[in-house]
Amino acid sequence: MTTRLNDFRKQLSQLLGEQRFLTDDRSRHHYGRDWTRFATPNPCAVALPETIAEVQAIVRKARTAGVAIVPSGGRTGLSGGAMASNGELVIALDRMNKVLEFNTIDRSLRCQAGTITKLIQTIAVDHQLIYPVDFASSGSSQIGGNIATNAGGIQVIRYGMTRDWVSGLKVVTGTGDVLDLNRGLIKNNTGFDLRHLIAGSEGTLGIIVEATLQLTKPPINPRVIVLGLPSMDAVMAVLQAFRAQIPLLAYEFFSELALNKVIEHQELQRPFAAVTPFYALLEYEHLGEATDDAIMAIVDYCMTERWVEDAVVSQNESQRRSLWRLREDISDTIARWTPYKNDIATTIAQVPGFLAQVDGIVAARYSDLEVIWYGHIGDGNLHLNILKPDSVPVADFQARCKAVSADIFSVIKAMGGSISAEHGVGLLKKDFLGYSRTIEEIAIMKGIKSVFDPDNIMNPGKIFDT
Repeated sequence: MTTRLNDFRKQLSQLLGEQRFLTDDRSRHHYGRDWTRFATPNPCAVALPETIAEVQAIVRKARTAGVAIVPSGGRTGLSGGAMASNGELVIALDRMNKVLEFNTIDRSLRCQAGTITKLIQTIAVDHQLIYPVDFASSGSSQIGGNIATNAGGIQVIRYGMTRDWVSGLKVVTGTGDVLDLNRGLIKNNTGFDLRHLIAGSEGTLGIIVEATLQLTKPPINPRVIVLGLPSMDAVMAVLQAFRAQIPLLAYEFFSELALNKVIEHQELQRPFAAVTPFYALLEYEHLGEATDDAIMAIVDYCMTERWVEDAVVSQNESQRRSLWRLREDISDTIARWTPYKNDIATTIAQVPGFLAQVDGIVAARYSDLEVIWYGHIGDGNLHLNILKPDSVPVADFQARCKAVSADIFSVIKAMGGSISAEHGVGLLKKDFLGYSRTIEEIAIMKGIKSVFDPDNIMNPGKIFDT
């Protein structure tokens, strides 16, 4: 250990105390990783600040010592964006977890960045409102990480992405300065909106320490229908049939293999007796008998067209939640196989051709492996998960999948799509950034980073190398 690093660690230990400055192996391993398993965590230490002033002090000391920083939220990321593998200091926001203000008039909530997403959702419901950005990891993810990755989830088709609900941000930059961005305003047309630069920046521009979130009225009596589909082509045909008649809250799809894994490991029941290659889950507002009539008419039409083979509709809240688990429990269920994840997207209109081309590559290149399809098909986002056999070393498996990803991403590039729809770029996808971004765009992104973080200490090596 160099003298400078040793001095740095002593300074942080004095600032935070032994309970909030951690150097033991267990803590470094726990805080130095996210849900990915394709890199080994190796941070120099973990800092657990409780105030914005402490975050500023830590960043300034790290800058002076030349120590890189990895911001850490709930560590639920899927692209290696929160991995600390090269002796970085992890700044974990776990203790900055307070809801600071609830504004009934503005329908807004101000909180620290370490606040668990589910707590925000619960508080909103207590006030007859909702925070509508929802996903499987909301019970453990933190709002700062959600914003840093511009998280999407299951209701993007109705409510959009995380950045659409952020009306204010406080951010500590790589120089230790605090930016108070937009301050909760609904309308503010005074030059560049830096708030939207921070959303999706994956901690490379600064550390989100506080957020003001907008809330909205909840949907009326939401219900779920699960449909059994004979083919991928039917997935989009059914979407078009329903969207023409019913405003949807969500439109998800998953494969029979995904359903099998969830049923086997989560002790759930099949939605109906029929076994079909794919399933669609739709959520909508139930406004009375007219809604029932419209839903049944669409289902009958889809069955006549042979796009649907069977269907079940939730009749109460318990059934709705059970049906949702068939889709939402997939990610947690398959985590035991260390899946290689492709989080890919194109415009909704291009999805049928996109599906056909990607499925062709998958069938040819992964014929000997289990492949789990699911995703937010209503907004053009597919999750393609390749399950690692127990007998195959992680490094070999990753190398094989990375080679196949190049072929898949070539299709995405040709269609003007995205190699990462909602999980971010992080470590795992930065080599492929050029498939979604031009050379000119990447150069501008690097230039922006140099302004926010002139010494390149904020999550270096994520998204791109500088």
